[in-house]
Amino acid sequence: MKRVLSIAGLTFVLLVTGWVVSAWEPDRPVESLKARWAAPPSTFVPLHGMDVHLRDEGPRDDPMPIVLLHGTSASLHTWDGWTAALSKHRRVIRFDLPGFGLTGPSPSADYTIAAYRRFVVAVLDALSVKTCVLAGNSLGGEIAWATAVAAPERVSALILVDAAGHRLESVSVPIGFRAARTPVLNKLFLKLLPRRIVTSSVRNVYGDPSKVTDELVDRYFELTLREGNRASLPQRFEQAVSGANEADVKKVTAPTLILWGGQDRLIPPAHAMLFATEIAGSTLVTFPELGHVPQEEDAPATVTAVERFFAAQASPTPP
Repeated sequence: MKRVLSIAGLTFVLLVTGWVVSAWEPDRPVESLKARWAAPPSTFVPLHGMDVHLRDEGPRDDPMPIVLLHGTSASLHTWDGWTAALSKHRRVIRFDLPGFGLTGPSPSADYTIAAYRRFVVAVLDALSVKTCVLAGNSLGGEIAWATAVAAPERVSALILVDAAGHRLESVSVPIGFRAARTPVLNKLFLKLLPRRIVTSSVRNVYGDPSKVTDELVDRYFELTLREGNRASLPQRFEQAVSGANEADVKKVTAPTLILWGGQDRLIPPAHAMLFATEIAGSTLVTFPELGHVPQEEDAPATVTAVERFFAAQASPTPP
C-alpha cells in the first residue's frame, strides 16, 4: 500500500510540475512586442509617466475626430475594422488604456473610472483635440459616458458599445476575469498563463466562438503578457464598484448611439435598454447574433450603424 501511495504521489507531483512548466509564461518586455503589435501607424506618446501606445489616422483637418476606447484586457486593435472604414473620411484616434495593451501599468496604480476619465482628457489635450466623438466598448464605454458627463464640452457625440456602468449581473464571465478576481490564484497567474485560458475567455465574449482565430488569440495572449499587465488586472477589479455611478447616466446630454450584441453574456442586453431609457433622445441598435465585442466580431455591420448615425446627425432636423 505504501508503494502504491508513493507512486500515486510521485505521479501527482510530476503532473503538477508538467502543468506548471507548460503554463509558465513570465512577463514580456514591451520592446519584444512592438514589432508585431506596434507597426506603423503606431506611435508612443509620453503621458502621466507612461508611453501611451496610440494610433492617429485619417485626415488631420477633421474638426470632429472620433476617439475609440477599448474594454478590459483588450487593446486599440479591437477597433481595426472600424478604423479601416472610418479613417477614409474621418480622423480616428485610438490608444491602449493604462493597464492594458502596450501602454502597460499606470505608475499610480489608479484604475478607477475617475482616473481613466482624466487620462482620456489628458490624451485629448496632448493631441490638441478640443471636441470629439467618443466611443467605447465595455469598460471603455463606461469611461466614455463618464467623460461625457464630467466634460460635456469635450464630447460632441457618444457611441456606447456594450457599455459598462450599471450594476452588473453577468450570465457568464470569462475564466480569465474570474481568475484575476480570485485571491491566491491571481498571484499564481502572474507567472502562469495557459494559452487555453485566453482562448476560452475570448470565445466566451463572442456570439459565434468559431470566429475566434489563432491570430486573434495570439493578440490577446501576447498583450496580456506585456510586463505589468497581469498585475494591473486584479487591481482594476479591486477598485471597480459595479453600478457606483449609474445615476449619472441620466446626465448625458450628447447625442448618443447605443450598440449591443444580443448574445452578450457578460453585460446582458437588458443593460442596453437601461441606457436607452436613461439617455434622452438616444438611438439603440442591437445585433442579435453578436456578443460582447460586436465591433470586433462583425466590424462591417456595426460600423454601418455608426455611419448611419453620423449621417442622421449631419442632416438638418425637419421643421
